[in-house]
Amino acid sequence: MCWVYKNVLFTEEMIDDYVGFIYLITEKDTLRQYIGQKVFFNKIAKKPLKGKKNRRISKKQSDWMDYYGSSDELKNQVDLKGKENYIREIIRLCSSKSEMNYWEAYEIFNRHALLQPEKFYNSWVSSRINRNQVKRMIDEF
Repeated sequence: MCWVYKNVLFTEEMIDDYVGFIYLITEKDTLRQYIGQKVFFNKIAKKPLKGKKNRRISKKQSDWMDYYGSSDELKNQVDLKGKENYIREIIRLCSSKSEMNYWEAYEIFNRHALLQPEKFYNSWVSSRINRNQVKRMIDEF
């Protein structure tokens, strides 16, 4: 099953300069949902080359294409019911991890996900966000 963004299948070519995304996974038969975030690439730190001091940083594509959230309850349901019973929707593309933290918390609080366990798989939210880290977003408001 693929990710959908604005009613179009999302592909690798659409990643552009984005760091990651905020997503909504919906169970088709119960309409129970999960809100989360996922990065497109992970940073890999390698030892410095001989005679050098700085670590070498490279990036590797994450498992975003096959990802079904970090909720153990949701993952167990996906295994039980099958991937075809879930809709995976990208609701926002983000340019930084701080932006991802902000928008994930926003979506969870705005939808009252923690207060409605019958409607959402989300059971916690945690984020540290500094105003200086999301300066680009401030211009939008």
